[in-house]
Amino acid sequence: MGISHSPGVDPQHQDDPRQLRRRRLGAGADPAGRHARAARRLLQAGEAVTPEQRIEELGLTLPPPVAPVGSYVAAVRTGDLVYTSGQVPMLEGKLHQTGKLGVDLGVDEGRAQARICALNAVAALKAELGELSRVRRIVKVVAFVASAPDFTEQAQVANGASDLLAEVFGEQGKHARSAVGMAVLPLDAPVEVELIAEVA
Repeated sequence: MGISHSPGVDPQHQDDPRQLRRRRLGAGADPAGRHARAARRLLQAGEAVTPEQRIEELGLTLPPPVAPVGSYVAAVRTGDLVYTSGQVPMLEGKLHQTGKLGVDLGVDEGRAQARICALNAVAALKAELGELSRVRRIVKVVAFVASAPDFTEQAQVANGASDLLAEVFGEQGKHARSAVGMAVLPLDAPVEVELIAEVA
């Protein structure tokens, strides 16, 4: 899924997910709802707001799609559906964090990792379709969460992905979902997200 396995991340040297949102996934804090107001201004001006514009207004940067490194492709279209392969929280060619929820990461950290996964899945959609406005509906999301045996908040972790998709696609981003606890994920990733989208 893009890189060779590396040793577990030293918690003392992990990036703070809040800093992540400001640095890589976001251009900065949203003082007094600046991004939301900007999006409303576009709507009030009668302009159609594309998913790409929503991503920009949210202060996010759509990354290049993660290149497959195995015998699979990032996305497949059949009829009016696109299936993405599972996306792990890759940033600039490496996992942002590794480990299990309930041992190495808390719920807030896991939610931030799921958000990265979802943005990578959106990047795979963009590469397959050319324009995200061709997405009619996010139909289904599956979030796999590497979990300690007693960790039971997989649904809260998966909300990071679901919330991102709703922010980018609006009503069309609301979807059915499964959140599944796993003993381990590839590369020791904490979260993996895949989705199905109905497209034009």
